[in-house]
Amino acid sequence: MATTALQQTTMYHGTNQDGEEININWPERYVSIAAGVKLAFSGLTHIFKSPFTSILKMGAAGYLVNRGITGHCDLYSKIGKHTTEPVNVNIRSSFTINKPRHEVYAFWRKLDNLPLFMNHLESVEVLDSKRSHWVLKLPTGVAKVSWDAEIVNDEPGEVIGWSSLPGSVIDNAGKVTFKENENGQTLIDIVITYRPPAGGVGTGIASALNPVFKKMVDEDVRNFKQYMDVDTENNPSTSAENGGYSAAGSAVL
Repeated sequence: MATTALQQTTMYHGTNQDGEEININWPERYVSIAAGVKLAFSGLTHIFKSPFTSILKMGAAGYLVNRGITGHCDLYSKIGKHTTEPVNVNIRSSFTINKPRHEVYAFWRKLDNLPLFMNHLESVEVLDSKRSHWVLKLPTGVAKVSWDAEIVNDEPGEVIGWSSLPGSVIDNAGKVTFKENENGQTLIDIVITYRPPAGGVGTGIASALNPVFKKMVDEDVRNFKQYMDVDTENNPSTSAENGGYSAAGSAVL
């Protein structure tokens, strides 16, 4: 049985004089104030020529100036941004595989095996014992995203942890833990964390992409479970240690 959950977390960093959380950083506040003032002047200049449009402009200007001065944006709060820190999005999935723990771990540790069942992962190029290059295909083939990652925690048969290297388009990290139950099955727990670009725009993008990434994880969990189980039935001589798996398919990170 597989379960997947998605959680969005932030850190709290204070409130303004009105008790509202500050969720806009200073560069964005300056831009907001400047844009508001410019819009207000435009509205005042054309107040007699286009009164309705000018009133709308002045209302929008007041909103922009207010958010810049107070550092608080109601819209950002509604999409889950409650601090000036970027939002961390966590996706978690747990499931069982009908194989011994050491075999499942060995398959995962050979990172270039992952595109065999991860439908949205185009390739993983192993650069050395710790570093690798990942290429992700976004849904409908609209674009590809690539980054370099590094293994930061490797406990044979138990844990694999990785993190993207500085400068990646999507700052991400993940951890897979392997536990064997009394029936010889392996319980896998996957946690994937990514951080969208800083600012409210990045948070809005993250909110829009969350269901997409969650769906990708769900699909990849099913693919991995099916791949491992079917591989055992159809080719019992296949060994995870020698990387001798063959199948089509491809997941998220």
